[in-house]
Amino acid sequence: MLTTPGFGIMAKSLRSKWKRKMRAEKRKKNAPKELVRLKSALGQEGKGEITMKDVAEVATVVPAKKLKEKAEDVEMVGDDDTGKMDLDSKRNRGTMLNEHGQYPVWMNQRQAKKMKSKRLGSKGKQKKKKGIAW
Repeated sequence: MLTTPGFGIMAKSLRSKWKRKMRAEKRKKNAPKELVRLKSALGQEGKGEITMKDVAEVATVVPAKKLKEKAEDVEMVGDDDTGKMDLDSKRNRGTMLNEHGQYPVWMNQRQAKKMKSKRLGSKGKQKKKKGIAW
């Protein structure tokens, strides 16, 4: 999914859907060839000699230190075994507003406007009785 800074999620046009579909088919078609190249680069089929140049040609090489550091950095906030994430608990569930009166980042402007009109509409207007007004 593509995102643009400041604009949220981009629209899904027919052209982008078609291109995504074609890229997926291309990946399926090229997967066996790529697997053979990767195996040969890793030395499972050949002589056993591996050079980083061969591997970098086929796949992205990431040092083990970086992976270990990343794993240490990403830890859950609470060390208890409940398995729950630390969520924004200061958000009102009904209005979806936080303590500063802001809507969540994932909510688009149309949804926010709808929620606001629902919230303010119930306060200001009184309901009219249905029927003949003579």
